[in-house]
Amino acid sequence: MDDIVKQALAKWPNVPHCYGWLGLDARGRWCLRDGAAQAQGAFPQSKGSLLQHEKLIEFIGRNYEHDALGQWFFQNGPQRVYVELECAPWIFRVQPDHALRTHTGQPAIAADCLVDEQGRVYFDTEIGLGLVHSQDVGLVAEGMEQGRYLPRAIQAQDLPAHHGFVLSPHALHQQALV
Repeated sequence: MDDIVKQALAKWPNVPHCYGWLGLDARGRWCLRDGAAQAQGAFPQSKGSLLQHEKLIEFIGRNYEHDALGQWFFQNGPQRVYVELECAPWIFRVQPDHALRTHTGQPAIAADCLVDEQGRVYFDTEIGLGLVHSQDVGLVAEGMEQGRYLPRAIQAQDLPAHHGFVLSPHALHQQALV
């Protein structure tokens, strides 16, 4: 976490959390969901605007974490901005040497390879579960042929419970208010 974020947390410890305003799509892109986007429906059906500002994207990536319930968030100074996930908390890019990097640039090591009913490929790693970016599925197939990855079938709907993450912190928050 950035030092400036830690300082803001210490200075303003009781800022309310933010829900529904930020999403992570299946290609590792951050989506800003203003009020109009939220009124159009839940994420990912209504994604909002793709963030383009490189420095902001890097800042979000450096301050991206999860809480004890498995809700992923971006710590924006004193405010925790919960992230709506399209598929998983990480989107992995597979390098030509088969090394993995997250959408935030963090390295990861594959411990398990999973394939869902739609053919989407996931890796379970030491930092958590992530979807393989669609452009890198060919490299994973090559790795499977080489025996590097041994795919195991799983249902996409079972991934959050099995891997301890929440797809929609906003929905969970709304349920808690009822």
